[in-house]
Amino acid sequence: MLINKRWQSGCAAFMALGITAGTVAPLLTPAPSFAQTSFYDVPSSYWAAEFIQKLAQQGVIAGFPDGSFRPEEPVTRAQFSAMLRKAFNKSPQRQAINFSDVSTNYWAYNAITEAYTTGFLSGYPGNIFRPNQNIPREQVLVSLANGLEYSASNNVDTILQYYNDSSNISNYARAPIAAATQKQMVVNYPNVKFLNPTAVATRAQVATFIYQAMASSNLSTSQVSTIQSPYIVAFEQTPPPPVAVTIPQGTVIPVKYDQADKILVTKDETAPLTLTVSQNVVTQSGDLIIPAGSQVVGQLKPVKDQGGSQFVAQKLVLTSGQEYQITASSEVITNTETVKKGSRTTAILKNTVLGAGAAAAVSAVTGDRAIATEEVLGGAAIGGLIGLFFGKKSVDLIAIDPNTDLQMTIGEQFEVSLR
Repeated sequence: MLINKRWQSGCAAFMALGITAGTVAPLLTPAPSFAQTSFYDVPSSYWAAEFIQKLAQQGVIAGFPDGSFRPEEPVTRAQFSAMLRKAFNKSPQRQAINFSDVSTNYWAYNAITEAYTTGFLSGYPGNIFRPNQNIPREQVLVSLANGLEYSASNNVDTILQYYNDSSNISNYARAPIAAATQKQMVVNYPNVKFLNPTAVATRAQVATFIYQAMASSNLSTSQVSTIQSPYIVAFEQTPPPPVAVTIPQGTVIPVKYDQADKILVTKDETAPLTLTVSQNVVTQSGDLIIPAGSQVVGQLKPVKDQGGSQFVAQKLVLTSGQEYQITASSEVITNTETVKKGSRTTAILKNTVLGAGAAAAVSAVTGDRAIATEEVLGGAAIGGLIGLFFGKKSVDLIAIDPNTDLQMTIGEQFEVSLR
């Protein structure tokens, strides 16, 4: 139902990173003394900006000729091998082998050979390396932990319980990731409690992992300074005592909704909705109390006396994983959009997510029964609701712009614990 912007971005990245034998990967152009260290698509407010800038200064990473870094593009195993070569200086630990899919004139042949002989990377059965395969996040962390010969000093499962999605970590990756966690090599954005181990690693994410690995090791090609970031996983057996801070009534929480540009609901329906905090919320003294990337879980609820809909928050989940029950709500939204018989559903649904009632209404009025198979808010079934709108020639739906209409105000003060 929604246009897949991420897929389009991925296609563009694939085209940009297409390389032929003998060329140099754009991720890793040699770094002359005048190498670019700032990029127009990495503003200072970007979550990984400091990591990227400092690695560029060290010549470990580079941008593209147009002055961009493209932080959200994926990284291949070959590109990662080349980054390892620039980041670490380690003696060979084993004999080289000939990978059947890496010819001697391949641009990253030497880097791949070195990554293998130093123990950072291995191949697949049948002497296959898969140099152009996009590398998952867990594979990056396993490579760094194994190459630097780190091991966990505490129970692996106890350490990995820190992550809310630890069950998604592959068995082969559990011990190395536990070690990487203890060495503070893991950087999770936007929520520090979610590792997303099988997701493809982006250029920004790989930059943060490598930077933290360089900071932890004496095998780095150069010394790097410590970076303070709320997204670095700092696993501690005995956490420091929390400090309570009161968030006063009337505080505004800026939020966003990345899955669509518009939300449609009927005037009578209640729909579950989770929003993301779009900007840091800080105290007057500058203490960070609600980091950007935290989530607000709640519902879109009807306000019948005003003929509109309102987001009512139920729970705040910080990037650290801490959860708080909150009383907060948006203004009442009364903007409407009329769907008429004969309307084109492709135009209605473009960049739009529907509540179950709205989906049933659109399906009944337009006659497009395929909508009943689409995903709606909360995953609710809409088949049984279509009858409520059968025979209608039009229906008025509440039209919500999630990035402007859902900004919420705290209705009752509450305390959060800072560590």
